[in-house]
Amino acid sequence: MTTQRAQPDLLYSEEEEALRAAVRDLLTDHCDAPGVIARMESDRPHDPDLWKALGEGMGLAGLLVPESLGGQGATHREVAVVLEELGRAVAPAPYLTSAVVATEALLACPADEAAGLLSALASGRTLGALAVALSVGPGTPFRSVRIEDGALHGELSGIADAVTADVLLVPAQDGGLYAVEPGAGGVTVTPQVSLDLTRPVATVTFDGAAARRLTPDAEAAVRRALRAGAGLLASEQLGLAEWSLTETVRYLKERKQFNRPVGGFQALKHRLAHLWLETVSTRAAARNAADALATGSADADVAVAVAQSYAAPVAVHVAEEALQLHAGIGMTWEHPVHLYLKRAKADSIAYGTAGSHREALAALVDLQAP
Repeated sequence: MTTQRAQPDLLYSEEEEALRAAVRDLLTDHCDAPGVIARMESDRPHDPDLWKALGEGMGLAGLLVPESLGGQGATHREVAVVLEELGRAVAPAPYLTSAVVATEALLACPADEAAGLLSALASGRTLGALAVALSVGPGTPFRSVRIEDGALHGELSGIADAVTADVLLVPAQDGGLYAVEPGAGGVTVTPQVSLDLTRPVATVTFDGAAARRLTPDAEAAVRRALRAGAGLLASEQLGLAEWSLTETVRYLKERKQFNRPVGGFQALKHRLAHLWLETVSTRAAARNAADALATGSADADVAVAVAQSYAAPVAVHVAEEALQLHAGIGMTWEHPVHLYLKRAKADSIAYGTAGSHREALAALVDLQAP
């Protein structure tokens, strides 16, 4: 059901600010930059202790799940706040893929099996992943696998966080969406080379994998999931941009050249002011998308397209400027700025590129190219 908003609410409520403070405190204790870099160099891309603290300890894995199924019954606005903080920390946790995208797909499934999986995901003890390539945007075609005698056959690539998922939600050529356990027979998950090692992608091969049907309408479930993923990804990109700008300003205030702070040079002031304008505009677009999704607005598709078409290039630009303005120290592996640039670049092609969202927006508002 969709509703018409009289006016979007772009401000943060007291509850949302309290949630932000709690998540930021947790990430300060469990997700420092040296720890993230060390985990990137290991064979375990995600931090299980961090996920346990987020998912089970704070109950954030179930924000979008109704209370009747063991979730928090919150909205996309609260999820957006969490993603802003996760973006600020470049947290190696599968929150977006499991607590948002997989959860949204299951919310579109009427079967009791889906309700059971929702409860499992809400607990934080089970991780889910939608078996659709990370680059696919809402409303665009996606690959599926064939089904024979109730078993799945085929290969899907570019699946985000499949390496740590406990259940995969797989679209099949009969139009249905199926639940598959990666640990069962007939499923092979092969990691792919990924620019952003904190959100790994993989190829999943099905060779007679047993599957449970969740809904006969995979297209609707996938579209709902990808729309939420694209809209809320803008909040993560906002967090990336905010950290990059804040740390760059702090560094330029401390770094001196010719016995004066580098940040005092007029040319750099202009660059920082431009980055600030881009960042606050991203906040408005991201908040609008989160509010539209939360209220079920008829303008949600437009809000998501606007947010993603704007936030993606801004996050990359601010991170690039942060790397350059940190000069030599920014080029080192030990400095965390490269984490933000890699995540921003990877996010810029996740759930549809900025260009594809602009094309979608043009179609939504009936603005055709000449």
